[in-house]
Amino acid sequence: MAEEIKQKDTSAEPAKEGGFQRRPRRPGFGRAGVGRAAARDEFESKLLDLARVTRVTGGGKRLRFRAVVIAGNKKGKVGIGIDKGRDVSQAIEKATRMAKKNLIEVVIVNETIPHEVQAKSGPARLLLKPQKKGRGLVAGGAVRTICELAGIKNISSKILSGSKNKLNNARVTMEAFKKLKEKK
Repeated sequence: MAEEIKQKDTSAEPAKEGGFQRRPRRPGFGRAGVGRAAARDEFESKLLDLARVTRVTGGGKRLRFRAVVIAGNKKGKVGIGIDKGRDVSQAIEKATRMAKKNLIEVVIVNETIPHEVQAKSGPARLLLKPQKKGRGLVAGGAVRTICELAGIKNISSKILSGSKNKLNNARVTMEAFKKLKEKK
């Protein structure tokens, strides 16, 4: 009996011929996320607007935060994301995810847009004009932020409506970008 206790169980060890063999473990495969190298995000995002919104219910008021985020890669792709959350960080995170889902391709020729364009979305109206190299980004507010993240360096813009609402101005800018066509 004493001899049986001293012997080691060798069933889990690699066998010489045709027996059980354990594969060597590769890093990053196992528990979710452990050892996995995070891919660097190519998109830059900026918070455009943050608002406290309340919903009045029978039990009182429910406070939430609405975030408007613009995401772009400065190479012609830009998107807008709007989402709500219980706290500021949650709202921003959700809005950033939405912005990356709603990306559009902007036509850029020599660091500007190919032609003049007008757009209307809701109450907001906008005019975008291409400019020569060196003129710079002549735009304000939401339009400026979107143009920067899209990679447009020379453009002139004018908000034709009296709208000061950042969200509506951002939406009309995206509509104007969708109307752009490549000149042949």
